[in-house]
Amino acid sequence: MPHSPPFLLLVDDDDPVIDSLAFAFELEGFRVIACADAESALDARLPEGPGCMVIDLNLPGMDGLELLAALRARGATAPAVLITTHPTAKVRERARAQGALIVEKPLITNALLDAVRGLAGA
Repeated sequence: MPHSPPFLLLVDDDDPVIDSLAFAFELEGFRVIACADAESALDARLPEGPGCMVIDLNLPGMDGLELLAALRARGATAPAVLITTHPTAKVRERARAQGALIVEKPLITNALLDAVRGLAGA
């Protein structure tokens, strides 16, 4: 049975960020599902198997942690990484309560890639 590469649900409303992250993760062998907003992410069909979700905190409509809660309510079980700049103590607490790691922007190191690899089992 062929091995299916891990998926990555990537949600960010900043086009240059989503384009560069999608490109980088595709080069790493991930099947990237890129969404520019929470509605698109909620409409996305997540594949079975290993994967990870990378969600920006600041999204139009609902924030990234509200989106994560909605995805969990719909049965999404993949581990999650929240990306944001200067998270407050309250954001850290909310992320911890939902089991999400936080990787701070700017994303100039391999911290996000390393976190996703570890969580997705890649």
